[in-house]
Order: sequence, then C-alpha cells, then structure tokens
Amino acid sequence: MREISLAEMPGLVGEDVGRSDWITVDQTMVDLFADATHDHQFIHVDPQRAAEESPFGGTIAHGFLTLSLLSAMNFASIPKIREQTVGINYGFDKIRFVSPVRSGSRVRGHFTLAECKFRGAGMMTTTYDVSVEIENEKKPALTARWITIVQFDPKDRPEGV
Repeated sequence: MREISLAEMPGLVGEDVGRSDWITVDQTMVDLFADATHDHQFIHVDPQRAAEESPFGGTIAHGFLTLSLLSAMNFASIPKIREQTVGINYGFDKIRFVSPVRSGSRVRGHFTLAECKFRGAGMMTTTYDVSVEIENEKKPALTARWITIVQFDPKDRPEGV
C-alpha cells in the first residue's frame, strides 16, 4: 500500500488516486446482506423468481450493498496518509445507482480526489468522486461524491495550510 503525507494531499486534487481490485458479488454475499438489512425482496434473494419476473434475468445486488463495498475498495486502493490517526465517514452527496449489479458480477471502485480542506488543528475533510465499475459493462453500478474526515495529531499539520 502506497503511503503519502498530509502535505501531499492538496497536490492530488483532481487526480485519479486509486482503483481497487475486482470484488465478486455472489449470491451468498447478496443473501447475507439481505439478512443483515432485513431486505428480502425477491429480485435479490430468489434466483428463479427473479429470472422469471424481473427485467434483470436473475438476482441483483442491493444498491446499498454496492455502496457499502466502497469502504473495502477505498482501504485497498487509495494511498494511506502517514499522519492519519483515524478516518471517519462524513457522508455522501449525489449518490446515483446507475446500473444493476447482477449476482456473480465483479465490481471495482475508482477514486478521484475532488477536494481536501484542512479544518481546525487536527482535521482534514477529503472529498472523492467515486464510481463502482461493473466488469464488462459500459455504465457503472453507481456514482457518488464521498466525504471523509481525516484526523491527525495537530503537531503534524503541514506549515502554511
């Protein structure tokens, strides 16, 4: 995993900072997510019925499952900030579920640093434009703007920011 310093972050704004490995979204993953969220709609958990009654030809992942995979994709692909003591999800802007993820498909995350702002003595917000690509599909599964908080020891704050 590549490491960078806090001081390098502003120079990466507008840059592609990571693309994750492919993750297979299989029926077991979809079923476990359905159990965790109590969302057992047939288009997610009943392969036979989904093949017969849905326009997807089989089961599809929950949109929120695809969204939740961003954490693992992020951790595995974007540079680690050397001075970071903790990272916190702050939220999302403009999430769009563009294309369904069919059970058995592979997805990966793509991250572009859109903005970073130092806030207070020991905090920086980072905003990423993200997309989750579906292997061999033209349209992504989702697009979003993801805002995170990077906390660090105030003594590590770069000079002049």
